[in-house]
Amino acid sequence: MTKQNIEISNPERPLLTALIITYNEERNIKEVLQNISFADEIIVIDSFSSYQTITIAKKFKQVKIVQHPFENYALQRNFAISQVTNPWILFIDADERLTPILQEEIIQTIQQKEALSAYYIYRNFMFKNSRLFFSGWQTDKIIRLFQNNNVYYSEQKIVHEKLQVSGKTGKLKNNLTHYSYSDYWSYKQKMILYGKLKAKEALGIKTNPTFFHFYIRPIYQFIYQYFIRLGILDGKKGIIICYLNSLSVYVRFQELKRLKSQIIKTSKI
Repeated sequence: MTKQNIEISNPERPLLTALIITYNEERNIKEVLQNISFADEIIVIDSFSSYQTITIAKKFKQVKIVQHPFENYALQRNFAISQVTNPWILFIDADERLTPILQEEIIQTIQQKEALSAYYIYRNFMFKNSRLFFSGWQTDKIIRLFQNNNVYYSEQKIVHEKLQVSGKTGKLKNNLTHYSYSDYWSYKQKMILYGKLKAKEALGIKTNPTFFHFYIRPIYQFIYQYFIRLGILDGKKGIIICYLNSLSVYVRFQELKRLKSQIIKTSKI
C-alpha cells in the first residue's frame, strides 16, 4: 500500500503528521525520513545539531524543520506537538523503524470511524543488528500513534516521558524496530544522560538519597533485569545491557547528591 494509492482511494481520510526530535542524528536521519515518508507531513524538531542532520533533512521536500533549544524530553515533545495541525500524530525516535506491515496498519487505523485516542506499539530492541529477546525489553511498549487533541507529555517525567491522553487507548498488532544500541560507548553515554535527567526528576519530588539509593538500588536493578527479567538468556548482550542500565541508576543518585549539595552551597551565599 503506497501513499499515492491511499490518497486516490480515500481522499477524505484523516491527515497524519510524523514527528521526530533530533540532535546530531546524521547516522539515522536519512533512513528514518525515508521510513516515514508515507505520512502527509513530517516535522523535525532539532535542538541545533552541529553536524549533518539538518543538511540531510533539507533534502526531503516533505520535511519541515524547526529548531528549538532542548531543555528536557518532555518539554521538547510538547513543543513538537504544538507545531502540528493535522488530526493524527505519529511520534517516533530517529533510531526507530516501521515495518511495511506496521505502516499499513497505521494508515488503516487512523481511517477507522471509531478509532481510539491513542495506540501503544510494542518495540523490538536491537542490540547492534540482532534482536535482544529478554533483559526487560520483552514487554516494551510505548504510545507512538495518537490523535492531536488534548494530549501532552507530563512535565514530571522528563525522560522516559509519559503521554497524558484524554480518551481510550489501544495496541497495534505489529511491532516497530528499535535500534537503540549501536555500540557500547554511545549507549553508555545515553544511559548516563538518562541518569542525570532522572536525577532532576528525583530532585523535583524531594528524594533524599541514602546508602540504599547509592549502592543497593543499582545492584537491585542489575539483579532484577539479569535474573528476574531473564537477561541471563541474552548471553553477553544481556550482561552489557543490564550493567549499563544499573549504571544509569547509580549515576542518577550520584547526580542527585551533587544537585542537592549545589543547592545548599548556593543558599549559604
